[in-house]
Amino acid sequence: MSSAVVADFRGLTKRFGEFTAVEDVTFEVPAGRIVGLLGRNGAGKTTSLRMLLGLTAPTTGSATVFGKPYAELPRAAHRIGVSMDGIGATPGVTGRRDLRIWARMLGLPRRRVDEVLEHVGLDDRADKQLKGFSTGMKQRHALASALLADPELLVLDEPANGLDPDGIRWLRTFLRSLADEGRTILLSSHLLAEVEQTVDDVVILQKSLRYCGSLTELTSGGRHSLEDRFFELAEPTGTGEAAHA
Repeated sequence: MSSAVVADFRGLTKRFGEFTAVEDVTFEVPAGRIVGLLGRNGAGKTTSLRMLLGLTAPTTGSATVFGKPYAELPRAAHRIGVSMDGIGATPGVTGRRDLRIWARMLGLPRRRVDEVLEHVGLDDRADKQLKGFSTGMKQRHALASALLADPELLVLDEPANGLDPDGIRWLRTFLRSLADEGRTILLSSHLLAEVEQTVDDVVILQKSLRYCGSLTELTSGGRHSLEDRFFELAEPTGTGEAAHA
């Protein structure tokens, strides 16, 4: 495992009034790894990612990327690619047009749009209106947007949602190829069986941290399933301390 830390969560807590969404979460994302952020709906996954990206302010604690808060990181939009609800496409345009708008904002050449469309398998459908895209096509388009600036880190919120079995298999291979190029990938998901075939490391949240470490250690080298270990660690009302590899 690389000793370099790409993203660092330290004592991160977020409260909305009397409701605590994330409580005292600490973990690191090592460089060059695919890290799965796992939890039930409402476990705090998206809130944690939004705090990392400066979209939501923490109540206490900190989240930094490449050693700095996102807002203070030079060329942050070039170094970090994001696929997340709320960071959406331009309404009323084609897929290609939307990417060209983003490319222009980032100061990228137009040819980069064609490169990423081919990379995600949308080059033959990119001139369709985004509103007519299937859910799976929208997920591929979001990945294309995240990859435009050739980022070092990808932050992906539920990237497999809406993909059919072929699409899920494609995504698994695609993410591994990106990691093999030296990128770091932090993805949230609740699709445990798929994550087990995709990630190197696992972070389990249920508002508080329940586990952080390698998939191999969590599953004892495959002797236990990720699903079984998840349900042991992520009981909704549990108060036990997190396990760390």
